[in-house]
Amino acid sequence: MKSNKQMTNIALVDDETNILTSVSLALETEGYSVDTFTNGEEALKGLENKKYDLGLFDIKMPRMNGNELLMKVRSSKNNELREMPIIFLTSKDQEQDEIIGLRMGAADYIKKPFSQKLLNERIRTVLRIHINRKNVDKETPIDKNLIKGDLILDDLKQLCFWKNNIIELTVAEFNLIRSLAKHPGVIKDRNQLMDAMYGDNIYVDDRTIDSHIKRLRKKFKSYDNKFDQIRTRYGSGYSWRE
Repeated sequence: MKSNKQMTNIALVDDETNILTSVSLALETEGYSVDTFTNGEEALKGLENKKYDLGLFDIKMPRMNGNELLMKVRSSKNNELREMPIIFLTSKDQEQDEIIGLRMGAADYIKKPFSQKLLNERIRTVLRIHINRKNVDKETPIDKNLIKGDLILDDLKQLCFWKNNIIELTVAEFNLIRSLAKHPGVIKDRNQLMDAMYGDNIYVDDRTIDSHIKRLRKKFKSYDNKFDQIRTRYGSGYSWRE
């Protein structure tokens, strides 16, 4: 397990020295190889000269912010750089920046201050999904979408559409919606939804699932105030309305 992680290169970009130091040391202890950059311009040069498996980008930085750096990465002529998964590091007051980042193709975001344990799990999840997607791309040249009425989930691109509108979802939220919508009417308890969102190696309490459901309903209702597809089955869990 550790030998695989040593092959994983992470680019950490943040203008806060304490975050660069603490996060890089913690990730290197986990077996990752980490290069740090203090601004977007410096990071872009580094990203163009070395292959990285994942980027951790702060949003608010001098000279070139995280969204601008992500835009440069997504428009790169280098296929591997263009497809590199990005996790944003954000402050609590940066919701609009998070939305912009997700629309531009960020895989996930984590709010400061965060625990190193949570960041480790987010990294594992994003890397696992990215690797699985690359394997599917090799084996399945034709995109396969999950279509349930007005809902379209594009697994390969991790995009969610509701009535032709793109709904900005994190990796975990996408997995939760997919788990529910794949079998309409089937009740999924919170443990099943935890496994779908995070895998079976992490535990989160019931309130975390309930918070995700509340946030998802809000996101869908921002485009369709009549959205009512996620049903609460009190005492049992949740289901996707048939």
